[in-house]
Amino acid sequence: MTTDTTATAHATRFRQLHETGVLVLPNAWDAASARLIEDAGAQAIATTSAGLAWSLGHADGDHLPRELAADAVRRIVNVVSVPVTADIETGYGETPAELCSTIEAIIGAGAAGINIEDAGAPLRETGEQAGRIRTVREAADATGVPLFVNARIDTYLRQVGDPAGRLDETVSRARAYIDAGADGIFVPGLLDAETLRELAGLLPAPLNVMAGPGAPAVAELAALGVRRVSVGTAIAQAAYAVARRGARELLDGGTYDSLAVGGVDYGELNALLS
Repeated sequence: MTTDTTATAHATRFRQLHETGVLVLPNAWDAASARLIEDAGAQAIATTSAGLAWSLGHADGDHLPRELAADAVRRIVNVVSVPVTADIETGYGETPAELCSTIEAIIGAGAAGINIEDAGAPLRETGEQAGRIRTVREAADATGVPLFVNARIDTYLRQVGDPAGRLDETVSRARAYIDAGADGIFVPGLLDAETLRELAGLLPAPLNVMAGPGAPAVAELAALGVRRVSVGTAIAQAAYAVARRGARELLDGGTYDSLAVGGVDYGELNALLS
């Protein structure tokens, strides 16, 4: 397969961004949000699978068809000049062949990295998920693009098992996923400072956490050893809240006051996408 030099350059750059300091990734859900995030100074763009699915008329949770997901990533890649990492949920497929199709489509869309999660009922068995990550790694390597594979572990987000054993379970899963080819570990739902410090110290790969209102500031997370911070659906939810608030005010009271505060200037946004 012919390697796309731009995709390779972006994937290489995205890997480099994990080597020092903390990589901050506001999450985009469409081309316009991605362009605004880049203009705000982001060194890379991360998609939110939920926000992306909602914008395309689907619920979160592997309901979005692979083709729509890849097309959305392509549209984002086409309007920004920084690397894009795509949240592909559990991989949009159960079989190795389906996983390979997803990776080929996402890399073909120009992605420099992916998130892939171990969500199941409630979580996939560690060995099974490690096998899926190995399939993803091999499929990515076959394209010649050094895709950054960020393995999401949902032990804390879904509060799996005895809290006393949750850290050990997370570390066990993380090591298995890294051995299978993961480049980073994403543990949403964990924001306790001491646990984060301990977890970061136990992992031979960059630790990504999901922050938001009430979470420690980025500088505090970085001091604990966190190397990557994203915010999941938070920005998309805030944007949709504005849409609902404005619609309700207009329909219920016939007024427009909620639309007067904080809107992006038409000319500015139009210029960013010109």
